[in-house]
Amino acid sequence: MKLTILGSGGCMTIPKPLCRCRTCREARKKGVPYARTGSSAFVHDINLLIDTPAETASQLNRSGIRRVDYLILTHLDPDHVEGLRIVEQITLDFRTWRAYPEKQICLLLPEVLSKRLGRIQSQYGPLVEAYEKRGFIRLEPFRDGVRVGPVTIDAIPVDRGEQIAFVYVFEKGERRIVYAPCDVKPFPEHRTEVQRPDLLVIQPGIFETGLRHRFRYPEDHISRTTLYTFEQTLELAARIQAKKILFVHLEEYWHRSYDDYCALESDRVRFAYDGMQVEV
Repeated sequence: MKLTILGSGGCMTIPKPLCRCRTCREARKKGVPYARTGSSAFVHDINLLIDTPAETASQLNRSGIRRVDYLILTHLDPDHVEGLRIVEQITLDFRTWRAYPEKQICLLLPEVLSKRLGRIQSQYGPLVEAYEKRGFIRLEPFRDGVRVGPVTIDAIPVDRGEQIAFVYVFEKGERRIVYAPCDVKPFPEHRTEVQRPDLLVIQPGIFETGLRHRFRYPEDHISRTTLYTFEQTLELAARIQAKKILFVHLEEYWHRSYDDYCALESDRVRFAYDGMQVEV
């Protein structure tokens, strides 16, 4: 399987607008790989886009990707869905204000996300309904998993009630990628589907030192409810016996540059950058 990391950043882009910290100044000066856009990826084997941050159009344009047949969302936080209008930008025939039929995108969603997506509104009502009506998307809800061509996709919930997110497991032949970019705690490590992946794509978790203003996370900080620490994430990867680890969703507020992350890499551990391509 071939995977492109379209965006390696977190809930804030790097550089963060107007920020003058060391990391953001360097990113403005040097660009990629120091600069990072919102979390997104692309599975080339089935032309599947994962998540739509605000920068999705720019990410696709610079990637050289020529077709999107499928779209899947990990969860509905704004930094993962605010670029959902990409389906209109890709498919619209302005002469009819409907989609070119051959460009229609299949939106694959676990049933629980499919129901909640209708809460996202526009002046036309629920956004997903407007996109369906004009033919931009074809919504295909599924329960636990779905098969797309040669790739099987398992959807495993990280359940925190109203803040549900999904871990996706992509399998093709003997190869397995576990994709868990954000809000991964409590990670469903008891599930056999996530065991022994060839590649684990995951958020590194909280870095507790080296933060701006010498900030220290208190024990009751809200981030601890959705994220492990970096050390705990490495331990998690060891428990599920991941062969390779690729860290994504690298947050601006961790105050680390591309060079800082490179210093933490090993044969087994890498940190993603925008446009990075990985084959499994």
